[in-house]
Amino acid sequence: MKKYRCTICGYIYDPEVGDPDNGVEAGTSFEDLPDDWTCPVCGASKEDFEVMD
Repeated sequence: MKKYRCTICGYIYDPEVGDPDNGVEAGTSFEDLPDDWTCPVCGASKEDFEVMD
């Protein structure tokens, strides 16, 4: 699974970890995050994330 970086603050969303503090279980791909999910650090929307190479 690919990791995604917030272009605003640099937070890395790792699907293998998820976002447990916000109810996102480990193994949840970025595409499967709810549309209203936001960066847990700065509040940026999913559109502000880019795929990491």
